[in-house]
Amino acid sequence: MKKFKQILKITGIVFLSLVAVLFVIYLLLPKSPDEIMAFDDPYRTERTIAEAPEYMASTGTPWATDAALDILEQGGNAFDAGVAALLAINVTFPAPASFTSVAPALLYDSEKGEVVSYAGLGTAPAAATIELFKSKGYDDIPEMSILSQLLPASPDAIIAILEEYGTMSFTEISEAAITLAEEGFPVHGQFLADLDMNLLERAGFAFLMPYNVEVYLSGEWWRPLHHKERFRQPDLANTLQRMADAEQDVLRNGGTREEGLRAVRDYFYEGPIADAIVALHEEKDGLITYEDLANYRGHFEDPISGTFKEYQIFANDTWNQGGVVPMALQILEEIDLKSMGHNSPEYVHTVLQAIDLAMADREAYFGDPRFVDVPIEGLLNKEYAESRRMALTPDTAFGEMPPPGNPWDYQDVEARLPVAAISNPEVKPGSHETSRNIMNSQLDTSYLSVVDGKGNAISLTPSDFPMTPMIPGTGINLGNRMNQFRLDPDHPAALEPGKRPRLTPNPSMVLKNGELFLSYGTPGGDMQPQAMIQVFLNIVVFDMDPQEAVSVPRFGSYNFPISFAPNEYDPGLIKLEESLYEEVGDELERMGYEIEVLRDWHNEFGSVLTVMIDQETGNKIGSADPREVSWAEGR
Repeated sequence: MKKFKQILKITGIVFLSLVAVLFVIYLLLPKSPDEIMAFDDPYRTERTIAEAPEYMASTGTPWATDAALDILEQGGNAFDAGVAALLAINVTFPAPASFTSVAPALLYDSEKGEVVSYAGLGTAPAAATIELFKSKGYDDIPEMSILSQLLPASPDAIIAILEEYGTMSFTEISEAAITLAEEGFPVHGQFLADLDMNLLERAGFAFLMPYNVEVYLSGEWWRPLHHKERFRQPDLANTLQRMADAEQDVLRNGGTREEGLRAVRDYFYEGPIADAIVALHEEKDGLITYEDLANYRGHFEDPISGTFKEYQIFANDTWNQGGVVPMALQILEEIDLKSMGHNSPEYVHTVLQAIDLAMADREAYFGDPRFVDVPIEGLLNKEYAESRRMALTPDTAFGEMPPPGNPWDYQDVEARLPVAAISNPEVKPGSHETSRNIMNSQLDTSYLSVVDGKGNAISLTPSDFPMTPMIPGTGINLGNRMNQFRLDPDHPAALEPGKRPRLTPNPSMVLKNGELFLSYGTPGGDMQPQAMIQVFLNIVVFDMDPQEAVSVPRFGSYNFPISFAPNEYDPGLIKLEESLYEEVGDELERMGYEIEVLRDWHNEFGSVLTVMIDQETGNKIGSADPREVSWAEGR
């Protein structure tokens, strides 16, 4: 027994000595920034409105805005510039919108006077089934697993947009992004907040995903990021350069612009990058195969739309939540919102209830329309909006998510029960603030809008997070958007091979009397349509200029299952920015709302970016939300 105690004592001494040595080593390791860059960071600072006669870009980072403006100055159009901005966002805002992010887009062709949607959202691999995940013991698709990776979407979207609407080469539009990735840019305030991990979290991140740490922390997990230090992505620069080289090889051999662009796409989906993606999935028991990548295609489609007085509001199809915006606005259309007063208790309550009704219908019906019979004509029918308006309860909060309506009665098909009434999906109470990942809870999405001198426009919402293993040696992140599928076979967003999940990122465009009026969007998860509804009303009903419209305090409902697994639900919960709570919080609590207060300009309320066209002068008016590092500028 005495000998055993001696062994324990020696073991303890050795262990403590080892801990002490490791602690000393940690203290000696470099933790200061390598190089600080000069940078006037716009994160959470006042903005002035931007106005210009020719063209305007409003994007998620100043560098992306610069990239767009440079392309426009070289003679490119809005679509060329939008793609350049997308790649620059992928580099300079990599945590929430890294390459090869989802890229849902709306495009306005001024010559044809029409809005077109592009389904820039990957599909589930052929092997991805509910049965597979259930057999592995999952009730939800895991957030930080290679199993949550969708097929990559943005390379396809980039080439499709350039082929159909652009004028320039991939080499030209990728130049700014490659330079930024090679030479670096200063870590900005939002980037720092996104990756604000403590030492233990960084160590865990390094253990789980060592290549991700190599990309984001230069492999030095013990050293945090520092504000304004130079951040480089050499592997991503090489990947983008090799894609451009594939194009140049074709052009040098006499190929056409279209053949060069197809070579870029083939390099990604059927060449060396596909090899690297499949190799990782084979090594880690993932699901993506060569066949999945070679067969993937996004597609152009007719957008969906609704109206609010003389305004027509466009959204992507129902593989995306964007239809919530026109649905809620049509519920509000016949209400005298202006007489209530901006952000008065009555106004906030009324808008929240319209959002809840539209979100209840989103939960019941929205899904990939190639797999789900979505009653979109009924959902956007004005008589249906009137029926939903009758469900509003003045002066009293709903208290829980209201039931969906029955839009089948409002379109020319046989009436049937709502999906939710058939499947009765499980509701999971929880806290939206619960951290479900190793990253900071602010990690989100980005946005870009560009309008050129001819009035062409692009509205695009890129997103994806480095919370699953990145592709070694490439700088490529495939994200975790499978997490927005449900493992309930009766849910409209149920997982199926080849299906798109119901995506949160949702760009928007608005025509006024048939002419382009507004191109806008935001990051923010389930807050995206809510922030966009508020900004639209600020401009259209309360006559605010776009910069004021995006800067004033916001509110948001959480009275529905959130879109990310495990789809937590907080009945009756709303959130308010602090200054708004001070004005209306007591009255809203009296109505029965549970309220959580966040600081003013909190990016959980989105970061709305707009480009508005003055239909009398033709001037482009841009705004950038101070809640993030976004920037609007024109020439």
